[in-house]
Amino acid sequence: MTLHNEIPTNQTVELSDVEKAQIDKLLLETPYTSGASIDALKIIQSHRGWVSDTSLLALSLYLNLPLGDLDSVATFYNLIFRQPVGKVVLHPCDGISCDLMGGQKIRLCINKQLKITNGQTTEDNQFTLIPLPCLGACDKAPVMIANQILFELIQEESLPLILNNLTEATSK
Repeated sequence: MTLHNEIPTNQTVELSDVEKAQIDKLLLETPYTSGASIDALKIIQSHRGWVSDTSLLALSLYLNLPLGDLDSVATFYNLIFRQPVGKVVLHPCDGISCDLMGGQKIRLCINKQLKITNGQTTEDNQFTLIPLPCLGACDKAPVMIANQILFELIQEESLPLILNNLTEATSK
């Protein structure tokens, strides 16, 4: 198993009390500890913005689950971020229905406007671009998810307003 970044030897490997409390509540509702893996990773990510190797090790120790098993879950599930991301993660759909309805143009417009490509983060750490296959809203194509909001029937002309509103929402 290869982790994504080295774990500093001088860094404490520990979950916060809030993270532990939320994970404990989750464990009460889950018959098997391993069944809570994805949701426990989501809890860590909600507090830290992403799941570092140190966080993954802390969770492994707390749940008494093999580190490799958790890393496999974290790297398989595309909404668990294993490296830092921007304040807003843009998930434009790159499925066939969206592409038929102009999704590729929308993604290119995002690339051009933000000066980033897939997987990159803007210099100001505001946006990270991670396209996802089929978001399940084919009848509203092209679509994008950002900040848990589904943007439907996106037009190139509407992108500046969408991005501006997302920036304003995260600066509050």
